Amino acid sequence: MTYGLIALQFLPALLAWTAIASSKNRKRNPTDLRITLAKSMNQRLDIQSNRTATKYSLRHNTIRIFWAIGAFLFRWTPRPLFGVRRVLLRCFGAEVGSRVHIYPSAVIYFPWNLTIGDDAAIGESALIYNLGPINIGHRATISQRSHLCGGSHDYNDPAMPLLKLPIEIGNDAWVCADAFVGPGVTIGQGSVIGARTVVTKDVPPWTIVAGNPAKQIGTRTLRIQDGEQ
Repeated sequence: MTYGLIALQFLPALLAWTAIASSKNRKRNPTDLRITLAKSMNQRLDIQSNRTATKYSLRHNTIRIFWAIGAFLFRWTPRPLFGVRRVLLRCFGAEVGSRVHIYPSAVIYFPWNLTIGDDAAIGESALIYNLGPINIGHRATISQRSHLCGGSHDYNDPAMPLLKLPIEIGNDAWVCADAFVGPGVTIGQGSVIGARTVVTKDVPPWTIVAGNPAKQIGTRTLRIQDGEQ
């Protein structure tokens, strides 16, 4: 009996809400709904235009064929032979500093779009997808399985044309394991990108970020070693 009385108290409010909702639906123009639906149904990607578009010059594609051979040799160099891999990358146009450590399982998509400073490192299975130029600063570290993605597509264009965008990794920065750095991003000097972080916007210098999307969780201050001023 008590539950029935409670239900009766809420019944008028429920009926009023139903009447308002019905009124709103009646006011909606059916023509507008049909136009919206038609626009949605008519939208489609032009995949053939994307596939037939000239994305690279003949010269560029010829170099890519030779790099396919170079990349095979790169991958099968013994792990300690960092110098050999530096020389191999330079032969294909990379600007590689002194004492750079790049491990054999790292993937350098286009060496001629890579600049890497002194004492920097690229770890195991890192992907440097440098359709656009990627600049890695002095003493910067790109840890294992990180992905620096310098390519994307214009998703508002039906043909989805290829975009080749730069990435800048500042001096002394650290991109931790499995992190993703998107096209057009600048990682400031000394910043730390936490493991598995997704970065789609610029990161200020000496900042620590983590998460998806990346958010600041701290700042980085290097300890002064004994004897340093």
